[in-house]
Amino acid sequence: MKVKDTLNLGKTKFPMRGNLPIKELERENVWFENKVYEQRLKLNEGKPSFILHDGPPYANGNIHIGHALNKITKDMIVRFKSMSGFYAPYVPGWDTHGLPIEQQLTKAGHDRKKLSKVEWRKLAENFAKKQVDKQRADFKRLGVSAEWDNPYLTLNPDFEAAQVRTFGEMAKKGYIYKGKKPVYWSWSSESALAEAEIEYHDVVSPTAFYGEQVIDGLGILDNDTYMVVWTTTPWTIPGSRGITIGENFEYSVVKPVGSDKKYVIATDLLTKDAEKFGWVDYTVEKTVRGVELENILVQHPFYNDIKLVTMLGDFVTLDAGTGLVHTAPGFGEDDFWVGQKYNLEVAVPVNDQGLMTKEAGSDFEGVFYEDANAISLKKLADLGLLLKQEDIEHSYPFDWRTKKPIIFRAVPQWFASVEAFRQQILDALDEVTFLPEWGKVRLYNMIRDRGDWVISRQRVWGVPLPIFYAEDKTPILNEETINHVAELFEKYGSNVWFEREAKDLLPEGYTSEHSPNGEFTKEEDIMDVWFDSGSSHQGVLATRNYLSNQADLYLEGSDQYRGWFNSSLITSVAVTGRAPYKSILSQGFVLDGQGRKMSKSEGNSIVPNDVIKQMGAEIIRLWVASVDTDSDVRVSMEILKQSSETYRKIRNTMRFLLANTSDYNAKTDAIAFNDMPQSDQYFYVLVNELTRDILDMYDKYDFVDLFKRIVNFINVDLSAYYLDYAKDVVYVEAPDSLERRSMQTVFYKTVLNLTKLLLPILPHTSEEIWEYLQEGEAFAYLSEMPQVEELANSKVLVAKWHEFRSMRDSINKALEEARDDKLIGKPAEAAVTLYLTEAQTELVASLNVDIRVMLLVSQLHLANRDDAPTEALEIDGLQLVVKHAEGEVSQRDRLYHTDLGADSTFPTLSKHEAAIVRKYYPEAVTAGFED
Repeated sequence: MKVKDTLNLGKTKFPMRGNLPIKELERENVWFENKVYEQRLKLNEGKPSFILHDGPPYANGNIHIGHALNKITKDMIVRFKSMSGFYAPYVPGWDTHGLPIEQQLTKAGHDRKKLSKVEWRKLAENFAKKQVDKQRADFKRLGVSAEWDNPYLTLNPDFEAAQVRTFGEMAKKGYIYKGKKPVYWSWSSESALAEAEIEYHDVVSPTAFYGEQVIDGLGILDNDTYMVVWTTTPWTIPGSRGITIGENFEYSVVKPVGSDKKYVIATDLLTKDAEKFGWVDYTVEKTVRGVELENILVQHPFYNDIKLVTMLGDFVTLDAGTGLVHTAPGFGEDDFWVGQKYNLEVAVPVNDQGLMTKEAGSDFEGVFYEDANAISLKKLADLGLLLKQEDIEHSYPFDWRTKKPIIFRAVPQWFASVEAFRQQILDALDEVTFLPEWGKVRLYNMIRDRGDWVISRQRVWGVPLPIFYAEDKTPILNEETINHVAELFEKYGSNVWFEREAKDLLPEGYTSEHSPNGEFTKEEDIMDVWFDSGSSHQGVLATRNYLSNQADLYLEGSDQYRGWFNSSLITSVAVTGRAPYKSILSQGFVLDGQGRKMSKSEGNSIVPNDVIKQMGAEIIRLWVASVDTDSDVRVSMEILKQSSETYRKIRNTMRFLLANTSDYNAKTDAIAFNDMPQSDQYFYVLVNELTRDILDMYDKYDFVDLFKRIVNFINVDLSAYYLDYAKDVVYVEAPDSLERRSMQTVFYKTVLNLTKLLLPILPHTSEEIWEYLQEGEAFAYLSEMPQVEELANSKVLVAKWHEFRSMRDSINKALEEARDDKLIGKPAEAAVTLYLTEAQTELVASLNVDIRVMLLVSQLHLANRDDAPTEALEIDGLQLVVKHAEGEVSQRDRLYHTDLGADSTFPTLSKHEAAIVRKYYPEAVTAGFED
């Protein structure tokens, strides 16, 4: 028999390498075959619910790393809540309507103009469903546990019906109306856009300072006077119908030397503008207040039959320009509202494609609006009205899908009023918890400042606006017609709107005083896709009876304050009078390792499927837990490799714990807490404190601190401390000794609690570890989160053992010096004498264990501080002497002993070891050890 055969060397079949790319997929298949998600829900039936409502990603292409961050975070939360006793169904969803899908069809070679709307919509539906299947497979491969067989799709008939009913409820309350006012118009998409569909880029634009001649100065200005107007969009001058000024600003009437014209400019801007215009010298003939100039008429620079009105507006500033703003009511919201006040014409001489129309005149007709800038500037110059043209760089709105600039354009659209119940929306936010807290201010300000919501889109692929028109063009949107349409959609899907004539979509026998001949038409526009997803609280939460009408949590990227959080809030308050969520958790964007936005063209994108094939989904999940999503987060292959190293450390630590509890039976071998040596009691308490902290961090969605806490526990408390000396106990002591069983009890408690606490983050690995534990549940996910125990005197215990660990750190420093001096090679070669103060002596005595074991030295002597020799080291208030250990090295525990051979049968073992071998390995007594 060999000496090593008398050691309790831990053994386990739990592999050192996870082989994650292959093993994860196998494990996921087992989960789906055994319906583990459904089993977990069944266990929690009747318990308090927790509903995380999934914000639907857009069904277009494979998922990106931002999707992974979002879905994995949701999965961690739902798994934790499920294992904490909550009924927590998770219904994933997809946003399936909208322009990007139509664009993909065009790219695939389908010609919209050659197909009927029904044919086009069926192509779009098939495409969307294929994208859903693709993304569903991607999300499942991340280990996300969800109701994958019954997700919600915004194209499903039941969802569309609920959306129409939401629209109907808003219409019944008077929140839906048709109006003509400037909206974000995408000429590249040929549709109106919502604020959430806009992104901003810096552009360079031509600006113009030009004069417009007074034709009726109301006795205040002469007719040889010109208002100096400023615009950053010269192409909109054909739509100009007024000039807006500041009511309380002072304006100067100026005559440049050598000129026969007088000009009006804001006094505060005069010096700056005069230099810009090259006025070397000028005289100020008079000054007037803005209010005095109201209703003065000036001549349109291009059209003799159009007179411009001078108006007072609060949007005029003195930051730049002249204090007089060119005003085109058809091309800007501020312009529109001031124009409404003064009854101006809303002229819109530009069409859906961004081309100028004949209303702009022959010089402009058919010209693309950006090219019309040059025409306007040339006409102003030819007329002698242009004082200065210069380019400026500024932020400008773009269509987020086509990446093309938009224009502000007044066209008839359907709107959802925000103004009508804005305060009610704002009040609803007081009942919502925000993480981070600044999210409340952000959403509050967005609702406070936003205009009414343009909900109509001039596209085909979406939910139709359920509006009919009578013969006299009166819109019909009442409870009867809308509910009937909802029932049709629920039965046939929204394609029925395009398959049938208006009369066949109306309730049987429907009549209207506005249609004496019984003829009706139907609206051809569809709803904004943000209305689709924004009504999901009705389409999902309110219609599935196992969910709650109000979600506990919405979790999405920070861009959704202007998107899904926003549209959901408006529709929910309109229909239910409250927010659709109790809490909002927002996350930053995912950037590359250098903090740059990811893009395929830059080649800096991280594709989840590529990472999974190389490293496994667990590595992505661990990265998700490690990043602070309150702000933007970074990811690169190098960062993911660091996560892989952390994973390796976690896995190997768990493997050691499993190996050294392989001969331990949790039912028969466990040592009660009060019977444990204090050293084990202390670590048991640390595990209990870790459990308490991690549960609390999960509850607060504080994943980054949770990750740090677990990793620190594994690296510092487990590896660098407890497991550092554990081998000298679990390997060497008698198999069923109190010391060994006590430590195994702590080991098992540690691996069991860590497995459960890690499961929301690392479900594949936790389930793999579970197979080696002695618990009753078939799957770890069917177990409960560990409970925090009430352990007597734990604070006192922890305090004194922390103090001992500080003492241990000081001793380790001394051992390191001894190693540097070649006095010893490793701690086991050392004999340490500690010269203790009275307080230190009391501390060591109170520990009631042989602390030599924790120090990993062969011999330890305790002495009085007064007896310390002059050569004693003093480190951090501790005095000690390190010498080489006496005696010889045991063949079994590799420590130095002075009683080697006390048992003549075992000359290479200490007396204590020999007694263990004699009792437990009788064959060694008769046969001895092999050389």
